[in-house]
Amino acid sequence: MVGHSLAPQYVRWQVGRNRAQLGRERLDLVLLHNPERAHPGDRPTLHRAMREAFVVLEEAVAAGNVAGYGIATWAGLEEEAFTVGELLALAAEAAGGRHHLVAVQMPVSLVMMTPITQALHGRGPLTAAAGAELRVMASAPLHGGELPGIVDQELADLIRPGLTPAQACILAVASCPGVTNVLLAASGAPHWKEAADAVAQPSLTAAKLREITGVLASP
Repeated sequence: MVGHSLAPQYVRWQVGRNRAQLGRERLDLVLLHNPERAHPGDRPTLHRAMREAFVVLEEAVAAGNVAGYGIATWAGLEEEAFTVGELLALAAEAAGGRHHLVAVQMPVSLVMMTPITQALHGRGPLTAAAGAELRVMASAPLHGGELPGIVDQELADLIRPGLTPAQACILAVASCPGVTNVLLAASGAPHWKEAADAVAQPSLTAAKLREITGVLASP
């Protein structure tokens, strides 16, 4: 099978495969990755396919094999292939009522700032997800490792004096309204500690985030 598939039999097989690989009777969370790529530009077909995939995941929850599910997207929410409200509606249809869609993963960083600026104005997917009490996992907070080489110490000190550029970028994402978790890959224990020390900092205020996004948006 080539590309992204939301076919029910494929989703069912992947859930079973993941349980076997992890040696777990029940998976805590299953994410459909980049579902927007399955049917690009065709929202009705995409939504039907997602609803069918959600049906399989609801069945897995009912069987005790999955605790909850969600989507991990790179561009689906930004390009409005689907909205948070539509995801919730599709999940409710799939479940026939109370659903188990509990999480959304999307990129949030000082490069991909749109979710931050939207959230600061009380709109956008982060605000919608928070309103629905969804777990929101911010991916690519360092934009694939590029940001520490772009952000200088002056900007880092503007964010929070005493932090490294990488820590400042991570803290900005962790402080964004609606974000509950920050996903980060690290090459070793020192980088993990650096990241952990960053998120242990007191969150930035909305006023500080507005100042930072304003500086970055200025020509």
